[in-house]
Amino acid sequence: MIWKIPLLALPLLIYNLVAFDIVGDKANGWASPVMSLDMVSGAVWTLSVGDLLVVLALALLFVEVLKSTKVGSASIVDHMLSTLVFIAYLVEFLLVPAAATSLFFTCMAMSLVDLVAGFSVSIRSASRDVNFGGH
Repeated sequence: MIWKIPLLALPLLIYNLVAFDIVGDKANGWASPVMSLDMVSGAVWTLSVGDLLVVLALALLFVEVLKSTKVGSASIVDHMLSTLVFIAYLVEFLLVPAAATSLFFTCMAMSLVDLVAGFSVSIRSASRDVNFGGH
């Protein structure tokens, strides 16, 4: 049952928890550093909470694309739920001031890629199952 839930709803939930100051650093928000690393070049690379959210969303997008390769009635439910997640992203992006950021837009774009990829993979794999001419 848990695999039917679109995984890209998790970054939406995390974004809202941080953006509305429910969890996280109230002063820095998405710019809060998670870790810093001294590079060989002498530069310092800093991973922020926002960067970590993008990496998480990319990993979840990969899993969602793998999930879309399954053919069956469960995939229809998964596509419908992915559509609802994308609509939630879109409505929040358009109506909520705290969601009008490039970070949120990037997560929303990943949700759209998940939606389009899911339908595309399903249609492509379903077309292979159709036989014409009795062969």
